[in-house]
Amino acid sequence: MLLSKAWEIYESDKRIEGFSQQTLKAYKLQALLVIRYFEDVKLETITTIKLKEYLAKSSENLKPSSLAHRIRFIKSLFRWSHEEGHILKNPAAKLKEPKVGKRIPKFLTEREIEHLREACNTPMEKALFEFMFSTGCRIGEIVSLDKNRINWSNRSAIVLGKGDKEREVYFTI
Repeated sequence: MLLSKAWEIYESDKRIEGFSQQTLKAYKLQALLVIRYFEDVKLETITTIKLKEYLAKSSENLKPSSLAHRIRFIKSLFRWSHEEGHILKNPAAKLKEPKVGKRIPKFLTEREIEHLREACNTPMEKALFEFMFSTGCRIGEIVSLDKNRINWSNRSAIVLGKGDKEREVYFTI
């Protein structure tokens, strides 16, 4: 089976499994890079050594976290290919991710928050900013918020987060 065909079937399977659009989009980029590098060869011709060469050549300007993402995709694709019986041996099984240091979250200063608050021109912008600020919700969570999931009496809302996980958030008026 060609690498491109394996990617098509893999993507369909992951879509059915409920992977998010963002994950599938990121995986598609990784798949295109792998296919371009190996020139759409048969899956069984890709060895562990060839994968390591690819990772070494393609990772020169990558942060460890980006390289780790690339490796996770490759491991996932080849594990799936092996489990589905498209290849006899998984060449990515022994690939290791680089150590990634923990990042300290970035935050806004009080002055930056006030600048953002002052930049809101309409009541809608002000309400959205205050909701985002008081709940800590991501923009995507706010965009997909169902107005029927807002409880005005206790100032809470049920938002759909990453991985389609629901959580309750509280806001100020």
